[in-house]
Amino acid sequence: MERHYKLYRVRELADNDEDFVKALAMTFIEEVPEDLNLLIDAVKTKDYNNSYQIAHKLKPTVDLFELGVLDDVIEIQDWGKFEKTDLDITTSFEKVVTAIEKAVSEIKSDFDLE
Repeated sequence: MERHYKLYRVRELADNDEDFVKALAMTFIEEVPEDLNLLIDAVKTKDYNNSYQIAHKLKPTVDLFELGVLDDVIEIQDWGKFEKTDLDITTSFEKVVTAIEKAVSEIKSDFDLE
């Protein structure tokens, strides 16, 4: 449990209300994979505006669940916002995709949310 994400800040936000913690985990599972798929498409097609918007949207969740890739999400966000055509974000992008996929899988298992 909690190898690819952390619940410290989630529990702090929820004031240790475990039902609320589970609700936040469910929201993570419902929204983040969809946003990740949109981000994957946006980055692959070099849709800078959507890359920026989606990374910006993911940033607070990545931070709240402490996925360990906040700086990478910010790099993707800035790549899109400032249309940094000369910047290779492949490494950061792959780290974000992997971190989110692992967290989604682990949260599903930990909270029995298949």
